[in-house]
Amino acid sequence: MENLRKEDTLNKKENDIVFTKTLKAGKRIYYLDVKKNKKDEFFLAITESKKIISGEDSNPIVQFEKHKIFLYQEDFDKFTSGLNEVMTYIKNNSPEKDSEEKIENF
Repeated sequence: MENLRKEDTLNKKENDIVFTKTLKAGKRIYYLDVKKNKKDEFFLAITESKKIISGEDSNPIVQFEKHKIFLYQEDFDKFTSGLNEVMTYIKNNSPEKDSEEKIENF
């Protein structure tokens, strides 16, 4: 009976992702997973996975450092607004940009 519970838990864990998008960016991979909670409400799980290689060159140790944030539907507008504002600031104020490349809104 305990094995069935473990299998149910594993299946539930795999099945709670209803949509996913993977973004590869250098040493990092971002996973944008739409999941369901127990009330069948959707939320966004953002995972950053970074490959870390340590050890000797002849015997490297590969590990992945992961960070997660969970974003719930009632916070989407505030999060999107804040993210756009911060991204616009960075694009407009980065030292490597010249004044012709400034953008109005992202």
